Amino acid sequence: MATTETATAARDARITPRAWLNLGLGVGAQSAGTVFINTPAFLILLLHTQRGLTLAEAGLLASAPTVGMVLTLFAWGALVDRIGERWVIAVGLALTATAAFLAMTVDGYVAIGAFLLLGGMASASTNSASGSLVVRWFPSGRRGLAMGIRQMSVPLGVTVAAVSVPVAAESGGVDGALLVPGLIAAVFAAACGVGIRTAPQRPPVDPAASDSPAAARPANPYRRNAFLWRIHAVSVLLVVPQFTVSTFGLVWLVTELGWKPLAAGILVGTAQFVGAIGRILVGVWSDRLGSRVRPLRWVAMSAGAVMMLLALSDAAAWGAAAAVFVIATVVVVADNGLAFTSVAETAGPAWSGRALGVQNTGQYVAASIVGPAVGALVGAVGYPLAFVAVALFPVAAIPLVPRVSEERDRL
Repeated sequence: MATTETATAARDARITPRAWLNLGLGVGAQSAGTVFINTPAFLILLLHTQRGLTLAEAGLLASAPTVGMVLTLFAWGALVDRIGERWVIAVGLALTATAAFLAMTVDGYVAIGAFLLLGGMASASTNSASGSLVVRWFPSGRRGLAMGIRQMSVPLGVTVAAVSVPVAAESGGVDGALLVPGLIAAVFAAACGVGIRTAPQRPPVDPAASDSPAAARPANPYRRNAFLWRIHAVSVLLVVPQFTVSTFGLVWLVTELGWKPLAAGILVGTAQFVGAIGRILVGVWSDRLGSRVRPLRWVAMSAGAVMMLLALSDAAAWGAAAAVFVIATVVVVADNGLAFTSVAETAGPAWSGRALGVQNTGQYVAASIVGPAVGALVGAVGYPLAFVAVALFPVAAIPLVPRVSEERDRL
């Protein structure tokens, strides 16, 4: 019996080259969508300091793509469950590129915001689909690693936007900045349309059961218990410091610490890249622990602490404030891979697209509020007190993280 179980585990641990290729394309697709979503955030400095917009107004424009994502995330996820990941990603990124290019042809921030909204609706296709690739192609014992790699696409996309968009905006204005996400999305739309393949179906454990109605219609995982809802709630709370740092980090470095825009963009990009590596390490850590929720709780605790430290470093004008910012950036992005893996595993392949759609919808509802709300808060009370307020969100998430015993009983 033990020998059979060992052989089964060894067979499940093998990962084909096609799986790694699909994962790589999924990372590229998600990164391309993230570049589009974050491009307006790196225009805040230009809009605020040179075009006369308040931080709240610029933050509202920056939130337009995330509002668009909220409107379509679940629909894209449901479509993934029906037709698979390949065409969802390819078509979605093609539409994202089109929206970016069309935004370059219009005048006025309302019209630009409308196309940013439409592009966000299209780029949402990559979120559920790239996560679904991990669920379908990787065994459970390697999903922490695979989802950690997939989740590095978000900070990687922010890194690309942080390094390229301020430079493009300085030389070409808003139009020059929008060209960056448009070209990247177009390239990956073509690459994913050619390269992504559907995962082979695994045989059912009990062949006789495959003909039963229950096998044909997998049970709704949301009716089983509150585990998925709690993970969704935790993720919503933890996304607030993540988007605060990514949205206002550049303008904070320039206006508060006196950094040059290019140097600030490089620091933001470097911090996001380190955060991307951190997501992989946290994913591997969760594989070894055999738990997603235990490290998720530790990340929530750390996020609250580091945002308080960032507030203190700003208020005290520490010379090490920039270093604290880098640490904060790494910590506040570490939770996503853990939560995504937990949601995907709990939902199962038949429900993973929809469950990841719900997961993303909740996160981007919060993210769409962060831009204008935190921008207005900074304008009213300054950065230190705004950072203190943001620190309360991960603190509130700590008691909501499910216990390890609930995680083991969830299936």
